[in-house]
Amino acid sequence: MSASRPSEALTGEALLVALEQATVRVAEPDGDAWRVNDWVKRAILQLFREDAVVEQHAGAAWPFVDKESLSVRAFSLDQKVRLVPGGSSVRRGAHVGAGCVLMPPMYINIGAFVGAGSMIDSHALVGSCAQIGERVHVSAAAQIGGVLEPIGSRPVIIEDDVLVGGGAGVYEGVLVRERAVLGAGVILTASTPVYDLVNQVVLRGTAESPLEIPSAAVVVPGSRSVTNEWGSEQGLAMSCAIIPKYRDGATDAATALEDALR
Repeated sequence: MSASRPSEALTGEALLVALEQATVRVAEPDGDAWRVNDWVKRAILQLFREDAVVEQHAGAAWPFVDKESLSVRAFSLDQKVRLVPGGSSVRRGAHVGAGCVLMPPMYINIGAFVGAGSMIDSHALVGSCAQIGERVHVSAAAQIGGVLEPIGSRPVIIEDDVLVGGGAGVYEGVLVRERAVLGAGVILTASTPVYDLVNQVVLRGTAESPLEIPSAAVVVPGSRSVTNEWGSEQGLAMSCAIIPKYRDGATDAATALEDALR
């Protein structure tokens, strides 16, 4: 089934299974662009509206209270997902590709897509409907923001072979193109200015087009001086992000994923 074609029958358990198997996605590549399938988010929200809140158990000693359909996912050996014990969970309706490693404690929410061979490290969050590509490393304490409302809002999209550094945060529909590297502590939102020192341009999101990080860009935290007279007198600065370079051989060596861990 194409995710671009809504189906009135795709609700409840059928919707959750389709999301988990990635036969439907909240967003999907369309050439070099991405298409957001609003109907999928509507169907997820409809599930929230209709489902009762009940007591549930994930195993004998892990009680919780949530919407009836939204238990946590269980994985079998043939799915080739390594879910390490220690407080992690993957909510129903999230896709996790073969070869992924999920380190405790981490969390993947409904509607999210995590591509094959990716690692979600300790204390990391993949929010609702976020789209993570293949061979992506979401490092410890990194936050990939989620979105269900407003319906038309675009989810965060992280393309293939991206490294998201420790404690980084990506929110509000930001698009990170393939092979980019986000340094530890980088925060990217729809309104974050990104100063590309290599190409001498400032990258910004707009109402029509979210902030886009170019392919192979290396992004680090930065700051810019406040130009207001009083702020300048106080020596104040505002946060921004800086691209000091694009990936090269040294970067590739420093960010290479270890097959042994998978």
